[in-house]
Amino acid sequence: MIDLRQISSLKKITEKGSYLLIGSMVSDRKIESSRLIKEKIPLIAAVANNIGDPQVRNRGTIGGSLSHADPSGDWGPCFLALRGSAVAVSVKGKREINSDHFFTGPFSTALKEGEILEKVMFQIPSGASGYSYIKIERKAGDFATASAAVQLSLDKQGRCSYIGIGLGAVSDRSIRAVKAEKKVVGKQITDDIISEAAESGSQETDPYDDMIRGSAEFKREMIKICIKKALTEAYKMAEGLS
Repeated sequence: MIDLRQISSLKKITEKGSYLLIGSMVSDRKIESSRLIKEKIPLIAAVANNIGDPQVRNRGTIGGSLSHADPSGDWGPCFLALRGSAVAVSVKGKREINSDHFFTGPFSTALKEGEILEKVMFQIPSGASGYSYIKIERKAGDFATASAAVQLSLDKQGRCSYIGIGLGAVSDRSIRAVKAEKKVVGKQITDDIISEAAESGSQETDPYDDMIRGSAEFKREMIKICIKKALTEAYKMAEGLS
């Protein structure tokens, strides 16, 4: 067992060019309260605020959660919606793992034996941008029954220039709703477009029946609600800035 808590380089939050870099040992609480994160990529702070309770956020880290790869965890959908990258390091050197290739199954990632997750990298959104994280849970602080993270940007004509939709608790891993994104990108966003994207996103899921958190059918309906609400909130925010 190796304790990484004393490695100070893993606890930094920095801005480098158009990217925000978050060390793997940065706590959820530090992320939640970071002025830099709130200013540059507020979706990340919003997700941190939804994790567990204050005791959990004081101890839990973004790198620990992503490496644990719980399909119902909060960081997976955010990581995918922002199309982040994970930097893995070992005695052989460093390599970047794109978020689309990071989760390989339930509690399983692309990290190799002998590697540790050094940091995660997120590109800072440009232009008129909005975000939302919607999580349905049995009780406050619980793991998600269904969750959706959305990051969205509009061009000067009001069309969607960027859309990221990450989903949690509706497959054997956190997933990106690629088909749902295609319903939105490049278009003027309307209620009909949002509804079509929510329906498409629901069809991309593969949930399982759960005696505690509901049936697969129930989760598909819940994720549809999450996507619709998150898209609506993100669009209204971006529209207000355009």
